[in-house]
Amino acid sequence: MEHKIDEVARLIAGAKKVVVFVGAGLSTESGIPDFRSPGGVWDRYDPADFDFQNFLSRESSREKYWQMATEMYEAMKDAQPNSGHMAVAELERLGKLDCLITQNIDGLHFKAGNSGEKVLELHGTAMHVACLSCQKRYDRGPIQEKVAAGEKVPRCDSCGGLLKPATISFGQSMPERETAEAFRRSAGCDVFIVIGSSLVVYPAAQMPVEAKRAGAKLIIINRDATPCDSMATIVLRGPAGPTMGAILEKVKEI
Repeated sequence: MEHKIDEVARLIAGAKKVVVFVGAGLSTESGIPDFRSPGGVWDRYDPADFDFQNFLSRESSREKYWQMATEMYEAMKDAQPNSGHMAVAELERLGKLDCLITQNIDGLHFKAGNSGEKVLELHGTAMHVACLSCQKRYDRGPIQEKVAAGEKVPRCDSCGGLLKPATISFGQSMPERETAEAFRRSAGCDVFIVIGSSLVVYPAAQMPVEAKRAGAKLIIINRDATPCDSMATIVLRGPAGPTMGAILEKVKEI
């Protein structure tokens, strides 16, 4: 393991453009549950109830959605970045990070110190709420206070439109700008690092493939095997945060 950490550190130190791709495995190390695992949110709710078209068309679906979304937000709002988040933020400070592509919706990279222009949130963010009519955005906290006070389906105070956490729901289109930019950056980097992702959710899981095809060194840091392991330059099995933290310490030494 130690020699692999040294090798990854050397690749990062010599790189001009590093793209980091992050999945739920990094967030779970900050105490945020994997909502798809046994006992998670999706064991208690039927995902079909949260299809985007159902949210648009039925008040009962909107009420269920906000109930579920509140549970998820409560698990995220006070979470703190771990050593992996801090390492990615340090990559930016060192001038190595071209961009961070994240499947997570918890905003922990911003708490760690990454800047907005470097972060591409493929699945949106739970830290904000958006009006589906006029696109006005709100901080999540004040809207959650309204929900806690009994407003089951909050509405926009500007136009009366439906409010929804600014996350991507089942049946809702991926954000066009972020997705296109993520593919472009993936194909233009010289090192692509996957941290804590099983690489099974598409189209995001295609991004490391695009990076490898374009000639990038592909690094995968994950507890379990992924479909991309066979094409990776280096695979490190272990906890995402401590492993990435150890790599960054070596980068700074170099």
